[in-house]
Amino acid sequence: MSHEHVSNIGRIWKVFGILSVVTIIEVILGIYKPDSLHHGQFLGLSLLNWIFYILTIFKAYYIVWAFMHLEGETPSLRWSIVSTVIFLVVYLLFILLTEGHYIYGVFKDSTIKWNF
Repeated sequence: MSHEHVSNIGRIWKVFGILSVVTIIEVILGIYKPDSLHHGQFLGLSLLNWIFYILTIFKAYYIVWAFMHLEGETPSLRWSIVSTVIFLVVYLLFILLTEGHYIYGVFKDSTIKWNF
């Protein structure tokens, strides 16, 4: 029984290219901060923040997809992993935004001063 060695060099460069392009887009948006995205609001956050969240989640998913070899697994296993992570990320984001808004309100409307 003989097994042929298949080179994954092309796949590695493809993954590197996709992750690099997404990172470059994030860096460019972070440096230039377009006014239309920075001052536009959606659900209490600027559109620029939403773009960063979406791109970060995409990168995390793609890293798991490529480096943990999820593309070769059954769809039910993939969805059990991905749906759990998506739920936890969205839940954490909800908690952070809710608590952050509350803390901001406490410091803004009370006699407690910003010490930091």
